[in-house]
Amino acid sequence: MEIKILSSLSKVFPDEICCKYEINSISCLKNESVSFQLAVKSDDNITADISSDCEYLKIYNEKYVPASRLDPEKRDNYFIRNAESGDYPDVLIPVCSEIEINSGIWVPVWCEFQPDGKLKAGEYDINIKIGNEKITVKAEIEDCSFDCQQLICTHWFHSDCLASYYGVDVFSDEYWQIVENFMKTAVEHGINMILTPLFTPPLDTEVGGERPTVQLVDVKRRGYKYTFGFEKLKKWIETADRCGMKYFEMSHLYTQWGARHAPKIMAETLDGYKRIFGWETDAHGQGYSNFLRQFAPELIKFIDENGIRDRCVFHTSDEPQPADYFSYKKSAALMKELFGDFKRMDAMSHYTFFEKGVSEYPITNIMSIEKFAGKVPELWTYYCCNPLTDNLPNRFITMPLMRTRILGFIMYAYDVKGFLHWGYNFYFSQYSKRKVDPFTETDAGGNFPSGDSFVVYPAPDGTAYTSLRLKVFYDAIHDYEALRMLEKKIGREKTLEILNKDLDTPINAKEYPHSEKWLTDKRREINKQLTIDN
Repeated sequence: MEIKILSSLSKVFPDEICCKYEINSISCLKNESVSFQLAVKSDDNITADISSDCEYLKIYNEKYVPASRLDPEKRDNYFIRNAESGDYPDVLIPVCSEIEINSGIWVPVWCEFQPDGKLKAGEYDINIKIGNEKITVKAEIEDCSFDCQQLICTHWFHSDCLASYYGVDVFSDEYWQIVENFMKTAVEHGINMILTPLFTPPLDTEVGGERPTVQLVDVKRRGYKYTFGFEKLKKWIETADRCGMKYFEMSHLYTQWGARHAPKIMAETLDGYKRIFGWETDAHGQGYSNFLRQFAPELIKFIDENGIRDRCVFHTSDEPQPADYFSYKKSAALMKELFGDFKRMDAMSHYTFFEKGVSEYPITNIMSIEKFAGKVPELWTYYCCNPLTDNLPNRFITMPLMRTRILGFIMYAYDVKGFLHWGYNFYFSQYSKRKVDPFTETDAGGNFPSGDSFVVYPAPDGTAYTSLRLKVFYDAIHDYEALRMLEKKIGREKTLEILNKDLDTPINAKEYPHSEKWLTDKRREINKQLTIDN
């Protein structure tokens, strides 16, 4: 049997190891998780026992999923296997005691060391036995611990996708348990802000179509008067609190790409339970504006009664384009009037919205980050469907994991305060026309690069399987937080000097080393700096 010890940034295929970086040790802080991989090959078909004497080690099988080919004319060359279609490793499934090894092919095993602050600083041997073979990885725990996470991070949570995939009724006991399971996994991987569906979010929805109703606010209409019930919203907040979620991201109150219509809103009326607003609604008409004016003070009262005012942000409309300027401006003006004491943030790439004062807290696509850096009061960034070019970071399945992890260093370099992504668990095709099986269809019906729409997979028991990409994204958050801690100790200027040492060009969104060894060594150096007495 042949066993190779690899960094977490490698990708192992049956016929080859890509981004191959062999290691014999790992470095982490006392309360940090850190991962590595094993690539195992046997001359025979065998079922091998796998175990470790380290109680802080979790072992996962890496399951392959299909990825669709990316057109070379639309992307750069920083992809694995030339971004061809085929099966790529991504799903992480916990190993009980055995792994299957087929003759003559590489089998990947993911290992995650989680000391959880329970071990003293020092060096530890992680011994792993596979069949009759034994390997040892040295863990170096530095005498330092992470503070509370400073980065605010959201990956949009789609509870309607969970209800659809598992075939459970929205707001049933089964629904709430699955939602809590997926929230818990999100928090465990640095996602500390949750998209909260006051009304069914008007995101990635076909014009004239609708997504399953998941609105948390009950509405009763009598003529032009409305009353509101917040019991479901309270349960959502309580569930999020149990999971450790820190912030609530109130769902958009206008449709995506233009703010021209209202989201789908269901209500009890004299004619029964029905939709009272949606694509047919003029966003700026008297009817919807009247609704929002009645809704806003009641929602704010609920927020204050539950003590979460400092934990809430609001959205107007997602990704407005220049042609939407006047429509968005009207909507944003009413949002400011009604929710002026809260941050109002939207993903956008066009500087004009901020320059003209229409958007106070834009969340910029990382492709446009240079336009906003140093000018906005609080810099946030996101990526979505793109970028595919200029070596910009992203998390597509066919990308090297280095391209996902470098985001942490890049965000620190730009002094980013928050990160947003639209797909934590989007299990629909584009425009939410149908549900998909993420294990067999990773590109949302052939419309997005594989892996764009989710980073977790639905396990049979209603919990979330994680992915290589989510684990490495969490490592990127750790990199960011380690640099923030170092800044507190020695200042930002000296921290940037350490980050950019020996580089011809300071790290930016497009330029950074494409070396797994460089990143691993740099993080080890940062860890050492955190423990040096000034």
